[in-house]
Amino acid sequence: RSCDQLRCTACDFRVSLFNDYIWDQSCDYLFFRNNMPEISKLRAKMIKKKGARAYACQCSWRSIDEITDLQTDQQLRWVCGKH
Repeated sequence: RSCDQLRCTACDFRVSLFNDYIWDQSCDYLFFRNNMPEISKLRAKMIKKKGARAYACQCSWRSIDEITDLQTDQQLRWVCGKH
C-alpha cells in the first residue's frame, strides 16, 4: 500500500501514479517539467508492465516493480498530502 495523496515539496505538485506502467529510460527532467500533469502527453513515455507502478511529479519520477520504501530515497521530496 502507498499513500495516494503524495505531494512534492520541491515543485509543489501532486505526485501522479499509474498502475501497471513504468517510465521509459529516456525520460528526463524537461519531459516531466513540460508535460506534467497532462496524461495524454505522459503516455508517450509509459511502458506497460503488470504489477509495476510509475510515479511522477514535475521534478522527479520513479518506476517501482517491487516493494520499496520511498522514504529512504534522499533525492525525493514526496510527503503525504493528508487524507
